[in-house]
Amino acid sequence: MAPRGGAPRLVLLFSGKRKSGKDFVTEALQSRLGADVCAVLRLSGPLKEQYAQRLLDASAYKEAYRRDMILWGEAQRQADPGFFCRKVVEGVCQPVWLVSDTRRLSDVQWFREAYGSVTQTVRVVASEQSRQQRGWAFTPGVDDGESECGLDNFGDFDWVVENDGDEQRLEEQLGNLIGFVRSRL
Repeated sequence: MAPRGGAPRLVLLFSGKRKSGKDFVTEALQSRLGADVCAVLRLSGPLKEQYAQRLLDASAYKEAYRRDMILWGEAQRQADPGFFCRKVVEGVCQPVWLVSDTRRLSDVQWFREAYGSVTQTVRVVASEQSRQQRGWAFTPGVDDGESECGLDNFGDFDWVVENDGDEQRLEEQLGNLIGFVRSRL
């Protein structure tokens, strides 16, 4: 079970393909809502900390070792599906949590079981062309693995954010999400 010390009023679980803009969207939301109201949580943070401290930056080193890190993380999740979820929520006291990198059904299930109806899912989508412009290139063993495809058939997202470079459309969608978040505070 999850640590319940500072139970959140809202948990938004963001998912999407690599380079779809999950971090961009969650950071944009946090900047508008304020860090005192909203925490950005990265499930990959505890994974990377556990795997190797030097993988926390966005370096080429991380990309070179991503497949090995994913395999190690999968072994951890096989032994304990909630391991990284529990780690990432430790000590968080803000009322709104934006989990920026939800990748598996087990992640969604854990947060729903731990926090119930305050949990919502958000899918960030971007065309392959947009993702390529952001530096994405298909990597076998990464882009066809569970860490990238685990929620492709989830199909029941509460929110979908289109992030193809249309700034006006993105601002409209962020405005809708911010309105929803504020209604929960």
